[in-house]
Parts: sequence; structure tokens; C-alpha cells
Amino acid sequence: MTTRVARPTDLLTLAADQPELGTSRWRTITQQQVNLFADATDDHQWIHVDPERAKAGPFGTTIAHGYLTVALAPVFIAEILQVDGIQMAMNYGLNKVRFPTPVPVGARLRGRLRLTAAQHRGDMVETLLTLTIQLEGSERPACVAEIVVLYR
Repeated sequence: MTTRVARPTDLLTLAADQPELGTSRWRTITQQQVNLFADATDDHQWIHVDPERAKAGPFGTTIAHGYLTVALAPVFIAEILQVDGIQMAMNYGLNKVRFPTPVPVGARLRGRLRLTAAQHRGDMVETLLTLTIQLEGSERPACVAEIVVLYR
């Protein structure tokens, strides 16, 4: 499901109700993604990149890095929220991030997005989006993040 607004200032009115904006499609986490993330961040801990050793580990398989999980935020947000009439959208930061459940390689994730707040910030609209990244088959989310995005 996608929420579409005509211009960034429409987010100001929409935020008054703190609406749930929608849910993305499911995405499968692959070992190749995890390995590429490990290469990009130089985080090659065995729990992420060594499937044989991870079989005997606490999760029985390799797991995605928490930061890989939250790095999917822009993909989920773009799939759920379309803001027309913008010059740019800029990731401004994160207020709070938690990883309640590890993500096994091969698992599927999707994002659920809520518009928590919006306010003017100069000639931009600053939004606070609460993204819950759901892990298929789990009652607990893989990640919950408060994400600040600026729209102009």
C-alpha cells in the first residue's frame, strides 16, 4: 500500500492524526547481501559471514547485521510514501533505533510506516517517521526506528 501526497506541506496536515501510511512488499535477505554489507563496513563477524560456523551458533544460521536491516529504511519508505512536487528528500537522521529480533539469512522483511510528526524547518518540511521492520513469522519486529526525513 502506498500513500501519496501532492506536495511536502500536505504532510503537515496529514501528521495531525499520526496515520499509518502503509506496508511495503516483502524482501528476502540473502547471504550475498550480508556479505556485501560486511565488505562495505569491514564487519566480517562470523555470525554474519560464515554459514558453516553459524550453524553451531546461537541462531543456527547466519544473521543480517542490524545496520543492514536499518539501511533498508530508504527502500521501504520510498515504497510506502510518495511525496510529489519535491525538489529533494534528504535522510536527516535517526532518533532511536532498536533491533528486537535477529534476522536470519533467507528471512523476509517488510516495512510498516507511520507519520509520527511533521513541522516546518525553514523552506523544508521535517518529518518524523516511525518505521517498523517486520520479520515474517515473528511477533517481534526486526527493527523499530524513528527516522527524520526532510522534504523540499
